[in-house]
Amino acid sequence: MARDTRFTVVGAGHGGKAMAAHLALMGYPVTLYNRTAAHVAAIEARGGIQLTSVDPQDPQGFGSLRTVTSSMEEALAGAEVVMVVVPAFAHRDIAHMAAPYLQDGQVVVLNPGRTGGAIEFAHTLREEGCEAQIDLAETGTFIYASRSDGPAQARISRIKDAVPLAALPATHTPHVLEVLRPAYPHFIDGHNVLHTSLNNMGAIFHPALTLLNAGRIESTHGDYQFYVDGVTPAVARVLEALDRERVTVAAALGIRAITAQEWLQMAYDARGSSLNDAIHNNPGYHGIKAPASLEHRYIFEDVPMSLVPIATLGAQYGVQTRAVDAIVRLACIVHHTDYWRKGRTLHTLGLEGLSVSELTAYVMEGVEP
Repeated sequence: MARDTRFTVVGAGHGGKAMAAHLALMGYPVTLYNRTAAHVAAIEARGGIQLTSVDPQDPQGFGSLRTVTSSMEEALAGAEVVMVVVPAFAHRDIAHMAAPYLQDGQVVVLNPGRTGGAIEFAHTLREEGCEAQIDLAETGTFIYASRSDGPAQARISRIKDAVPLAALPATHTPHVLEVLRPAYPHFIDGHNVLHTSLNNMGAIFHPALTLLNAGRIESTHGDYQFYVDGVTPAVARVLEALDRERVTVAAALGIRAITAQEWLQMAYDARGSSLNDAIHNNPGYHGIKAPASLEHRYIFEDVPMSLVPIATLGAQYGVQTRAVDAIVRLACIVHHTDYWRKGRTLHTLGLEGLSVSELTAYVMEGVEP
């Protein structure tokens, strides 16, 4: 059935290709943008993306795209909804490139924002002098579990039932949900972008579990079950310490963040007397292999875009984050990189010196810092 809303998907990686194909199969006019033309040449030549799904009830078929482009100006021209599906470390660059071409009334969604994505994006637009009146939002997680199966092929393993979404400011969330509901009824009110940012479970599970299994990953090239074999009682205690610090940072901002154990019960009905037990009681983790190397997004994305902003928020609002700091330092050593400098800081978020009440007023009502 043909639909009218014009979507642009920014990013042609695993997630962007799946989203663009699915939207096209639902009947929406879709433009796909990727900054490197060669990366989408096969999609442009074919006129779309072949999509398969593990579940036969999920979308299958050839999704014909309206436009495939490496021009941001062309990608944003006439778009009503812009779905940004790139690694979080690219959000700032996308904001720089999009700023001259964004138009009043457009909805821009970061899929997902990680920690502070929408705040950083909005701050970058202000730095660029962008005056377009857009509705900016972020999701708490990516709606698809998906992979690229070829230059013009994508595969969906799972579509999540409920994904929190929050706009900046939160007063715009109902409008964004209304615009997206025909295509994505899965999105639910995430309250505000501090909630979606600080309920980022990837920050807890990904970097520490990868770094504490560094020897095993390098010796086996990831040939073991990441969560089953990689989580031992000692490793789980580190994850619990990280989780306590995340929840405490959230509490300092007036937010009741969900704990990792609560999340496992909610998402997978996995229960246990400890985080170690809950992880091992989760059948959804069985069969998931570890990263093949340490050059993986679990470190180079999740550390600077998730752990660094949690630590910097903690520092500003009086919360010690010794466990988070330790994992960031380990990542810096392993990758010979200063993630404290490359990551999201209070400066790049535009939050330096704000009181809790000022920050709350900004995310809830749009009172600019």
